[in-house]
Amino acid sequence: MLLQISNINKAFGDNELLKSCSLHIEEKEKCALVGNNGTGKSTLLKIITGLIPKDSGNVTLKSGATVGYLSQLDAVSSENTILEELTLSKQDILDEEEEINELSLRMKGLSGDELKKALDRYAALQHDFELKNGYAVRSEITGVLKGLGFSEEEGGKVCDHLSGGQKTRVALGKILLTRPDLIILDEPTNHLDISSIEWLEGFLRSYHGAVLLVSHDRFFLDRVVTKVFALEEGTVRTYDGNYTIFSEKQKALRDARIKAYLNQQEEIKHQEEVISKLKQFNREKSIKRAESREKLLSRMDRLDRPEEEREISIRITPSVESGNDVLSVENLGKAFPGNTLFKDISFEIKKGERVALIGMNGTGKTTLLKIINKMEKGDSGSFRTGTNVKIGYYDQEHQVLHNEKSLFQEMSDAFPMLNNTKIRNVLASFLFTGDDVFKLIGDLSGGERGRVSLAKLMLSNANFLLLDEPTNHLDTSSKEILEEALNEYTGTVFFVSHDRFFINKTATRILDLKDLGIRSYPGNYDYYLEKREEVAEGKAERTEKTENTEVNSLSWAEQKAEQARIRKQQNDIKRIEEEIDRNEKRTAEIQELMIDPEISTDAVRLNELSEELTALERENTELMDKWELLQSD
Repeated sequence: MLLQISNINKAFGDNELLKSCSLHIEEKEKCALVGNNGTGKSTLLKIITGLIPKDSGNVTLKSGATVGYLSQLDAVSSENTILEELTLSKQDILDEEEEINELSLRMKGLSGDELKKALDRYAALQHDFELKNGYAVRSEITGVLKGLGFSEEEGGKVCDHLSGGQKTRVALGKILLTRPDLIILDEPTNHLDISSIEWLEGFLRSYHGAVLLVSHDRFFLDRVVTKVFALEEGTVRTYDGNYTIFSEKQKALRDARIKAYLNQQEEIKHQEEVISKLKQFNREKSIKRAESREKLLSRMDRLDRPEEEREISIRITPSVESGNDVLSVENLGKAFPGNTLFKDISFEIKKGERVALIGMNGTGKTTLLKIINKMEKGDSGSFRTGTNVKIGYYDQEHQVLHNEKSLFQEMSDAFPMLNNTKIRNVLASFLFTGDDVFKLIGDLSGGERGRVSLAKLMLSNANFLLLDEPTNHLDTSSKEILEEALNEYTGTVFFVSHDRFFINKTATRILDLKDLGIRSYPGNYDYYLEKREEVAEGKAERTEKTENTEVNSLSWAEQKAEQARIRKQQNDIKRIEEEIDRNEKRTAEIQELMIDPEISTDAVRLNELSEELTALERENTELMDKWELLQSD
């Protein structure tokens, strides 16, 4: 046991945020703390790290264990360069190295007891230096620098001159380099691009210590954690497995709680009706029976109604249908002084496509969306939108919102044709009710601003959505609702996102902005990863250049056919996996039944179960053959 938290309570005024929260983390465990915005995740982390006091309960850390904590707001402020600041995390090892070198030189002029004393010190230092993997320190620092998205040249930049996101990445790097027994990270992927997130995944998976993560990045959690702590209604529930397993278990438990509550309410109603009828008979025997039932009913342990989660409601409906050709980009280029983002890029987007634009930070993804939305100008090349194309734009910085306006003013000024009731109804569907509508935009949190921007997007009735990081600051349930809305949307979507789970759920094509150019992959993020790995491992049948040419030269009909084939293949694989899972569960049930004392002596029943077991095994063999065939296709 590394960390034990028992019965933690915390209230802010009348708001009882945490109620008897308990959890434990073992050495080397990789855990996630999840929950909707405002449930108290960051508060619990601050209690664990001692930054804020608890009202009651206990936090017990293994004796001598160390903790590294990165909050959402942590950022390095220093006149040091990035490399110097990262190096400070390993300063004790570098000091040892310096002393070892000094002793090595000094011992040449020593003898007798002085030499013996120096040799003993040298041996002790050398042993400790090797235990701390001192010879790899500089390469480790460089690896973290590059892994978090900084080039070696950028390592010379002064920290105080960096952006907020870059400063947070430096703070994260320092924690990773200190290698504490427990790393606690609050939204560590917020300022990382996809390649840096993938690097962090690998680092944390192989990390020698324990990890506790708060993150809305479901793909990231799936690849890192093996235990999930869910903060719901003020208490913590523990689930073994990654995020997807937790999500399935949580839904099943919630459905079971709702079903149990509804069944109990039905039973209570039934009993009350029976009692009423028995009393109406007005006979001594029936009255006694009614009283008996009333006593039973009064002693019933009544279940609380499960709280209904407040969820946003999104439905985007185009006011007009666009033509088939939505966007055509030809030889487009853009550069800023000393920094070329992209050049000579060409691609097309057709009606109904949902295209994800991915790439490292600084490659020009947001700039490309702004050029298409005519907020920036390209340096070369051209683009054109098709017939009846009406653009709706979601800006990750929310620059289209006006800080000095209230929510109600923002909506009424943007959509003057809407009456007060309609505006209030729309805002309510995005969880702004009552006096919330009079809050100033400038006083809203990032998540609240995101919801306002989504509300304006919904009312725009656009048929071509340009979305720049639409899931930033959204909680998990809101992301899932947005995914569903986009999948049901009949228009066209072109979006930038670092949320790979979101990309995987919504994209029908991936555009990878890399090395100043762009490359197209028909399919979702899983397909993109598969093709990228083939190229990286040298298994691709064609070189990248040839494949890029062929993919881009596919006709529209061929691209749609390929996308349809991939979707069908993925659906077939999922269906077969579900059938195999059902068969395996039934097989386990039969095996349990066959060793039951009552059944094991019943020859007829045993024979029936044996025949069913044989049929299931035969069916699963056939299903596995089909599954392998689809996987190899």
